[in-house]
Formats: sequence, structure tokens, C-alpha cells
Amino acid sequence: MVIQKQIVVTTPGRGTLDITREVNAFVKESTLQSGLCHVFVHHTSASLILCENADPVVRHDLETFMRKLVPDGDPMFQHIDEGPDDMAAHVRTVLTQSGLTIPVTQGRCALGAWQGIYLWEHRKKNHQRRITLTVYGE
Repeated sequence: MVIQKQIVVTTPGRGTLDITREVNAFVKESTLQSGLCHVFVHHTSASLILCENADPVVRHDLETFMRKLVPDGDPMFQHIDEGPDDMAAHVRTVLTQSGLTIPVTQGRCALGAWQGIYLWEHRKKNHQRRITLTVYGE
């Protein structure tokens, strides 16, 4: 059986948003007991990560690292149609992921004790991000 749903998440701007609860709720609603849950973000300047969920400093440190690795307004970037964070956001997305696949066990996402599913907004301004959730299984 395959079940699919789209959700829209409004971001406050650059940073991570925990979407674990929404993904787990969808898996529970599906009534599937075992299989896979695929999470896909439909944007080129936001991504998905599976990350430590106990200490928010971890995600802050990831943002600090990414800001150093891919700085806004770097003169090597020619694509700045939407501002100095435009191309940097695209590079950040390519370096991370647009999709995650998580096992479903006993009707829920089989995440590790300290894992959460996060939408990572790479633009400075707020955006509405469309995410497709798909579960496959029985």
C-alpha cells in the first residue's frame, strides 16, 4: 500500500524547524505497521536533515559551520537574482538533502533515541515550504 500527503510549513527564515511530529502523525494515520516513509521538500533553497534532537546547540553549530562554508554574497557566485543569500541557499541545499527515507516499524518512524527530522531553511526571509510525505508498506 502507498499513501501520500503534502504539508506546507512556514519558516521564520534561516534555520531548522522540527517536523518530526508531523511526519510521525502521518505515519500513524496511515495505519501501516512496517515499511518506509519518504519525506521530500519541493524547493531548491531548503533541505531536510536527520539530526540530534536533544540539544538545539547542535543545529546552531551546523548553521554556524554552513555560514562559514558557504557565505552569503560570496563574489564567486554570479546567481544573485533574489539577493546575496540566493546562490548560497542553493549550494547549501545541494550539500544536504532534498529527501529522507526512514523505516516504519510498529506503525511509527523508527528513529534513533536522539534523532529528529528537520526542515532546514537556507534563505534569510520566511518562506512557505511544500513537503510531500509518502509511506510504502503494509
